[in-house]
Amino acid sequence: MPGLSGLSALVSFDAIPGWNEDEGVEQAFAAFARSAREAQKRPYKTGSLGVSFESFAESFVQALSVTRRPGKAEARAFFERYFVPFRFRPESGAAGFMTGYYEPEAPASYRRTERFPVPLYRPPDDLVKVDGGNRPEGWDPSITFARMQDGDLVPYHDREAIERGALTGRDLELCWLADRVDAFFIHVQGAARLKMTDGESMRVTYAAKSGHPFTAIGRVLANLGEIPLEQVTMQTIRSWLRDHPERRDEILWKNRSYIFFRETPFGDPELGPVAAAKVQLQPGRSIAVDRLLHTFATPFFIAAPELRHVDGRPFRRLMIAQDTGSAITGPARGDLFIGTGHEAGEIAGTIRHAADVYVLVPRRLVEERDA
Repeated sequence: MPGLSGLSALVSFDAIPGWNEDEGVEQAFAAFARSAREAQKRPYKTGSLGVSFESFAESFVQALSVTRRPGKAEARAFFERYFVPFRFRPESGAAGFMTGYYEPEAPASYRRTERFPVPLYRPPDDLVKVDGGNRPEGWDPSITFARMQDGDLVPYHDREAIERGALTGRDLELCWLADRVDAFFIHVQGAARLKMTDGESMRVTYAAKSGHPFTAIGRVLANLGEIPLEQVTMQTIRSWLRDHPERRDEILWKNRSYIFFRETPFGDPELGPVAAAKVQLQPGRSIAVDRLLHTFATPFFIAAPELRHVDGRPFRRLMIAQDTGSAITGPARGDLFIGTGHEAGEIAGTIRHAADVYVLVPRRLVEERDA
């Protein structure tokens, strides 16, 4: 199979630990069907590992033909019929690695007040997308946005410059938040559900970024000897920032990446935000993957026996690739979407677990390879 031969091994479904015990496989089917519906509007880009978007055609058609929600057995049989499992074997020989993310909730205001002084910005009109066609020679390939200055592309304002006022007065404020650390973690998560002061709710999601590489401030704090690396979680980072307000700028500005947002339709309140694959995320069933390698809608089975605090059992679940993130790199690296709100954040913030990663490849692609 193009691009997969050195990274994975063909296995049977019965060889996947927990495949037949997954109690929510029908939720994974629902997530897959949403991606199938979105794919009718615009195709997903094929990842460099070679699982082509076109090879999903039959499974998409069949998923959309199901007129009622299938039960567990029916959903499991669907994936067994249209897909073939491969186990990823990273080149280092190590297992895959999972983290977690969630949709924060926070109070917000449509206008700046003494209580709400922290803006979430829309994308500026001078933000320029950087790709292979206009990337200046020598620029880091991770830089994806910039701005024009005197006819040349230059790096866009970073977090420090923006928080010092580089965008002030340009009417870019989408809304205002009460807490700067809350805003920072909304940037990290890439979305939020906001409770506005007029009683309405608003959802915001990623629209663009400043273009600077993402830097994990947890690792910064570990390298400075402030938090032992094995104890770095969202909760310990928040506690450190709360206890050291005089150093907050120093640490937050180490992550030069800055996220711009857009309002998105609220959609189904039981689901998460609309993410990179243009569908609402399914709590506990959507996974963010390396978008350069993988194709959206690909099913993954994640077996992380040490991860037990999601539902009290070893984590063994079928997930659907529906999102990505700048920190998610590598074929067996994933970010599990846990859900919305504080409780989901408490779980997501402490997920740093090894996992066995199985990718379900469309059967049609495997049969064409073996023909």
